Amino acid sequence: MRRRAFLAAPLLLLAPPARGGSVFPEVEAGHPLQFPRDYGSHPAFRNEWWYITGWLGTAGAPDMGFQITFFRNRPGMAEDNESGFAPRELLFAHAALADPRLGRLRHNERAAREGFDLAQARENDTDVWIGDWSLARRAGAYRASIAARDFAFDLTFTPTQPVLLEGDAGVSRKGPLPRQASYYYSEPHLTATGRVERAGSRVEVAGIAWLDHEWSSEYMAPEAAGWDWTGINLDDGGALMAFRMRERSGATFWAGGTLRSPDGRVRVFQSSDIEFVATRRWRSPRTGVEYPLAMNVRAGDFDCSLEPLLDDQELDARTDVGVLYWEGAVRALDRGRAIGRGYLELTGYGKPIKL
Repeated sequence: MRRRAFLAAPLLLLAPPARGGSVFPEVEAGHPLQFPRDYGSHPAFRNEWWYITGWLGTAGAPDMGFQITFFRNRPGMAEDNESGFAPRELLFAHAALADPRLGRLRHNERAAREGFDLAQARENDTDVWIGDWSLARRAGAYRASIAARDFAFDLTFTPTQPVLLEGDAGVSRKGPLPRQASYYYSEPHLTATGRVERAGSRVEVAGIAWLDHEWSSEYMAPEAAGWDWTGINLDDGGALMAFRMRERSGATFWAGGTLRSPDGRVRVFQSSDIEFVATRRWRSPRTGVEYPLAMNVRAGDFDCSLEPLLDDQELDARTDVGVLYWEGAVRALDRGRAIGRGYLELTGYGKPIKL
């Protein structure tokens, strides 16, 4: 029932609001983020996600990647309908394990409408769940519980650094128009501990993670086909976030990023400061889509190269949010020397993405 719930959800995500229907708020420059309120859900906005990625391992040697993402969508349809069955809010979740011992990415997804004790994203603090999948913030730390088809996570993420506000004090532009933006903050260098089950065994793990939380009503400009994004926990205690929105031709339409140094200083980069250059490509044997999964990334005068933990980290979510993308654990290198670990996300390579 859970896997079959709301298979029409991609159509709802792509459908425009009914004529004369919902009004979605815009992201406003100068609006300060407030915590703990903004850890929670923002149901008036159209799209929102909580997104944790990282590296885990045993005996102090992280050697596998993981992803946990919860999406919230307000489709803006039938909101005047008093029925409890009206789909006022849809929730989706993805989870993935990138373990080289398994040969390729393992992933699973969930989808449900809000209510009826099926799913909920609470306001005022992070507390989002779909059935027995959950992510909640308690006493300053995050707890994730995921029971997927081929694996399971029971993980705790403890902040070691302050919240990192992306863009202009938490307003991250994604295009030339002010409304093409998101509210966006990150929590790099989360200490990860807990248990992972895979291949019939349960192991105690520890590692490092990165959390992103974004919400918006118009994330992408119509000229954009997709994006490349990376979040890297640097070994010296610094943190790099960089992204670019791509045109259908592959050229950069818009870009941005931040670099926090070990002493806490933050540099915010403009579009011209960011560059992604592919150094190696991989073609999926299942979908035929080609991804530039090895990259050189420049953010101002900071340069690094990204190499994937394993090539096959394609995530096929076309049955819930209607998206096919590559989401992978990567190592950051400086002239061959390891300087950090993180994740790389590549969307819109099979066909232009629509949110």
